[in-house]
Amino acid sequence: MAKMLSKAAPWSPSRSRSAAPQVRRLVHEDTPALAELVSVDPVANVFVAAHLDATGSAAAMGSGAEIVGAFDGDGRLTSACWLGANIVPVEVSPAHAPTYAQAIRGSHRRFASIFGPAEATLAIFSALDGAPARDVRPDQPLLALDGPPAVPVDPLVRVTTEADFDVLAPACVSMFEEEVGYSPVAGGSENYYRRVRQLIAAGHSFARFGERGEVVFKAELGSVSSAATQVQGVWVDPRHRGTGLSHGGMAAIVEHARAIAPIVSLYVNDYNHRARAAYRKVGFEQVGTFATVLF
Repeated sequence: MAKMLSKAAPWSPSRSRSAAPQVRRLVHEDTPALAELVSVDPVANVFVAAHLDATGSAAAMGSGAEIVGAFDGDGRLTSACWLGANIVPVEVSPAHAPTYAQAIRGSHRRFASIFGPAEATLAIFSALDGAPARDVRPDQPLLALDGPPAVPVDPLVRVTTEADFDVLAPACVSMFEEEVGYSPVAGGSENYYRRVRQLIAAGHSFARFGERGEVVFKAELGSVSSAATQVQGVWVDPRHRGTGLSHGGMAAIVEHARAIAPIVSLYVNDYNHRARAAYRKVGFEQVGTFATVLF
C-alpha cells in the first residue's frame, strides 16, 4: 500500500524522525486494509467491523468520529484505533500505545470510555498519563458462542417495535444506571433515546414482556458485522432475578443473532458471577479478555 504522508494530521509521529510507527488518519482508500485487519479477530474487533459493514469506508464520519492507523515501513496497516465518543483499539500492540495516546491527545476530543482487548486498552490509558478515569474495569471476559444455545429458547422473547418504546426505554435506562453508575438521560434524553430507537428500527432490540406489559428481560445487539454480533444491555427486572429467566432469554438472543452472523459474543465484568454462570449455561466460552476505562 502506498504511503500517504501528505494526509498525516499535525500530531502524527510520521512527521517526526522517531522510531514510533507511522500513524495517520485513515481515508476511504484504506478500507480494504482495515477490513483485513479487523478480520484477524472478528470477535474482538466487531465494533469497527460493524462500522465497515454499515458504511463501506474507513474514512472519517459525519459524526466527527475517525479511525487512525499505524503503518510499517512497507506501508502496511498494522493496527488502528477508533476515535469518537469512545476509543476502541484494533490489533494495537501495547508497545505502540504511546503513539496512539499522542494521537488521542492531538485530536482534542472528549471521550466517554476506552474499551477493547485488555492489554491495548490499559496500555493506552496508562500512556494518556493523568487522564482522570471514573472507573477502570481491567478484567472483562470476552465470551463467544458459534453454535446453537445449550438450553431451550424462551419463546416469549421477541424483536421489539416502536410501539414498545415507552415501556422499553425505562428498562434501558435502569440497565445503564446499574452497569455504568449514572443515568444516561441526566443531561438530556435525546441522544440516548435516539440510540434506543435506532436499535429498535434495526431489529436489534429484544425483550420479554410480563402480564402487565412491563419488560422483564431485554437485550440488544450493539455491534453487528457479517462475521459476528456483540450482545449488550442484558437486563432482568430485579423482581425476576434468580429465577433462571436469563437462561432462556439469552438462548433466544443467540438464536436471533445467529440468523444475522455465525458468532455471538459479549463481554462481562469478572465480578458479575451470576451473569457469567448464566452465560456458561447457555454455552458461551471465554475467547479473550476486554477492559473498559470509563471517564
